Amino acid sequence: MLFNSYEFILAFLPVTLVLFYWIGAGGRTQLALGWLVAASLFFYAWWNPIYLGLLMASLVVNFGLGRLLTPAATGQRRRRWLLGIGIALNLGLLGWFKYANFFVATVNQAAGTGWTLESILLPLGISFYTFQKIAYLVDSYRGEVYEHGFLHYCLFVTFFPQLIAGPIVHHKEMLPQFCDPGIFRFSHEKLAVGLTLFAIGLFKKVVLADGMAGYASPAFAAAAQGTSLSFSEAWGGAWAYTLQLYFDFSGYSDMAVGLARMFGMRLPMNFHSPYKAVNIIDFWRRWHITLSRFLRDYLYIPLGGNSGVGARRYLNLMATMLIGGLWHGAGWTFVLWGALHGSYLVINHLWHAIRRRLGLTIGSGGRLGRISARLITLIAVAVAWVLFRAADLETARSMLSSMAGLNGIGLPGGLAAPVEALAPWLIPALGLNFGGTFPHELVYWPAGLPWIGLLLVIALIAPNSNQLLRRYDPVLPPERLPLELGAWVWPTWRPALGYALVTTVALIWSLTWMTSVSEFLYFQF
Repeated sequence: MLFNSYEFILAFLPVTLVLFYWIGAGGRTQLALGWLVAASLFFYAWWNPIYLGLLMASLVVNFGLGRLLTPAATGQRRRRWLLGIGIALNLGLLGWFKYANFFVATVNQAAGTGWTLESILLPLGISFYTFQKIAYLVDSYRGEVYEHGFLHYCLFVTFFPQLIAGPIVHHKEMLPQFCDPGIFRFSHEKLAVGLTLFAIGLFKKVVLADGMAGYASPAFAAAAQGTSLSFSEAWGGAWAYTLQLYFDFSGYSDMAVGLARMFGMRLPMNFHSPYKAVNIIDFWRRWHITLSRFLRDYLYIPLGGNSGVGARRYLNLMATMLIGGLWHGAGWTFVLWGALHGSYLVINHLWHAIRRRLGLTIGSGGRLGRISARLITLIAVAVAWVLFRAADLETARSMLSSMAGLNGIGLPGGLAAPVEALAPWLIPALGLNFGGTFPHELVYWPAGLPWIGLLLVIALIAPNSNQLLRRYDPVLPPERLPLELGAWVWPTWRPALGYALVTTVALIWSLTWMTSVSEFLYFQF
């Protein structure tokens, strides 16, 4: 079941919400939580009931291991062994379902063997809830998990707003909320805030992200078929995918936060205007924040983190990003994507070290320097997204070659007349040519480029959803996020008629555009 489906919006959500508050209103809090667990399991089973048993078995095993790992339960040596077994079991399941075929294919290619495995269907959300359970085991071993019941643990893992594609929640964030009697009391404010966030996220997904897919997919499909794209076609496809992924993931994050808010709970912030980042370090503090947090706390720091001397620190950083890339997908394109971002981060940290030696502060470049830093960062991110999107290495090579101008600086045919009229000398000086090399060239002009440009402006300038509703602390930590261009520029949401009308229009618009249900891009990870 998808958030952007009629059965979820018109049936599952209202029934789950009404029964949760009706049961909880009578003081039957444990029963209300049990209902929410049952609804979340039904939500998961809707996709494929076969893997519900896998999820349930994993819940029982990890909860039992968590109890055995507490310092008071058993001796240090046995606890260390149990922790290793627990982590191995979780990673083993993830490795089998997600990486077995990739490993066999890699061995076959390297050794010339012909091993085969049957097609293995990846259980939905396994990448996300595996990390949550590993963090829980590690913290149990450290003595950082307080006493709670199996029901609370099940809801921590399976709570449907975050089960499929995050955020990757931490037990310290969610378990105390389940014990708060306030979540069982219905309020119009919680519903209004949650519904507004859900409507904004649905609009981002259905209208903006899915709209961009029509510009991104033809370019990557043509490159995969061996077509040499022109400069403009390749960059048009790259920018379209950059925006498709942005609004798809941002939309899912908004919907997840909104759904949790309807139930009186807050999820951690997972997305904070990442295309406004002034460098790659800043980007990873804004994009998939909870994944960055997990990799930092449970991989980078145990490897030595920033405490490493000299090159060791950068090796730790590179190893973390390589694993982060492989977490996203079983393919060499994802490994290279992680390696590229690891290289970006190493260069960024080295540059900061040079600046400190020269006595230069981060903001010493002024407004122009900040704008330039954002632009450079965004271009670097867009180039890396080509590896993320490409079906294979050859497709990525073809796209990147075209973007580098190795196939000539071809521009959309619709620009020929304006360029000849305004600056005819540019054509011979730069060796420009006009027109596309595959039938979808018309996609990018005149409709595509202005649409891409408009969404870029929104991503770079407009406040995000959490900032617009910051008065109501929609996410964890409960802090009121500043509007980066000044509060006077953008109004903040409040429960009033005007905002209700805007929310209603966005919701109806999205519902009418849901002619075909499309999965969220992060579902494949």
